Amino acid sequence: MQITETVNKGLERELKVVVPKEDLAGQLAVRLEDMKGKVRIDGFRQGKVPTNHIKKLYGKQIMAELVNEMINKRSGEVLKERNEKAAQQPAISMTEDEKEADAILSGEKDFEFNISYEVMPEITVPALDKLKIERPIAEVADKELDAEVLKIAESARTYEEKKGKTADGDRITMDYLGKVDGEPFEGGKDEDAKLVIGSGRFIPGFEEQIIGLKAGDEKTIKVTFPAEYQAEHLAGKDAEFEITLKLVEKPAKMEINDELAKQLGVESADKLREAVKGQIESQNGSYTRAKVKRQVLDQLDEQTKMELPQKMVGAEFENIWTQMTKELERAKKTFEDEETTEEEARKEYQKLAERRVRLGLTLAKIGEEAKVEITEDELQKAMFDQVRQYPGQEQAIFDYFRENPDAVAGLRAPLYEEKVVDHIMGLADIKDKTVSREELMKEDEA
Repeated sequence: MQITETVNKGLERELKVVVPKEDLAGQLAVRLEDMKGKVRIDGFRQGKVPTNHIKKLYGKQIMAELVNEMINKRSGEVLKERNEKAAQQPAISMTEDEKEADAILSGEKDFEFNISYEVMPEITVPALDKLKIERPIAEVADKELDAEVLKIAESARTYEEKKGKTADGDRITMDYLGKVDGEPFEGGKDEDAKLVIGSGRFIPGFEEQIIGLKAGDEKTIKVTFPAEYQAEHLAGKDAEFEITLKLVEKPAKMEINDELAKQLGVESADKLREAVKGQIESQNGSYTRAKVKRQVLDQLDEQTKMELPQKMVGAEFENIWTQMTKELERAKKTFEDEETTEEEARKEYQKLAERRVRLGLTLAKIGEEAKVEITEDELQKAMFDQVRQYPGQEQAIFDYFRENPDAVAGLRAPLYEEKVVDHIMGLADIKDKTVSREELMKEDEA
């Protein structure tokens, strides 16, 4: 086998591999001899079939198998021999000329194929103990806790009948019939439907038109379905709802006490507050981690030096671009709706693709040096978490993961990333800063 490097430019490599026809002929002879004792052909006793006859019947098929094995096996071996690691799966190319391919399979011509790939770049990672991170910490204030308890307690709120006009916060009972272009539509009719005014459960503009009505009033309400409404045949359509208001109720006074706690399945008001505080602290912790992780990734992105594998960046860009354009299509929006142009969007997503590749390679290198590993128990837990999201389809989901190694890799990747980030956070210079919950939950700029 002869190997010639035909491209060596930056991270790009291309190799030309030539397998002499004599080498293939030797391997073919071994296969034919092995088949001789096993093959059954009419007119011949088993083990007595002439080798030339077997070759005539199966020679090209065996040669095709040898060629495929040669490509699959030798491609990885060649890179190993060159002490190179490909950034992505190498691309293999060979002749597409039918006559030439037939000559190879007939053993009349050397087999040639090309291996093209990008090598992993040299990665210079900054000193992790020099990363300076500000960790935002939000304590749970009594006022915030009371507000959250009341919000949760809304599910147990009681209402009492009210005489007079409907106001924001009241609960109404009504019959309604919706029409588009004068015709009733599926799902647009209900009787004794309950609605809390201000809850935002109905189409925008609907609830506001009920304010001021009294029990027994009838009214035709005019609204427009949102452009992104889930039922496509109604999206963006003007509609009219004929309503009959049957009952108006005002919210009863609510107190956080043991009785309310028991309605919510908790033994006392103190236990309710304790449970809600735990939920808030858990949520705050998630926001804190997200912000710390963002700082870690931002600093790694800024300080890590490497030449990026362009094929990997291109593949990442295509993934991002496909997802983004599909989302625009689903929302029936254009680039102009997003206050940009396709050219500007491409530039932004190109930067994002480069960032993702740079960070992916950086985290992989840090994890490799730190010997970060994902255990089978951790992977199994992640798989069970996925399965639980599809009640009734558990076996199908398990089968999917068993039959699709890429799906399992998709579970492993985020677990690995989080463990690497944990490792970095254990080394970085982190200073805590007390902030309000509002500041903690504020979205970072894109």
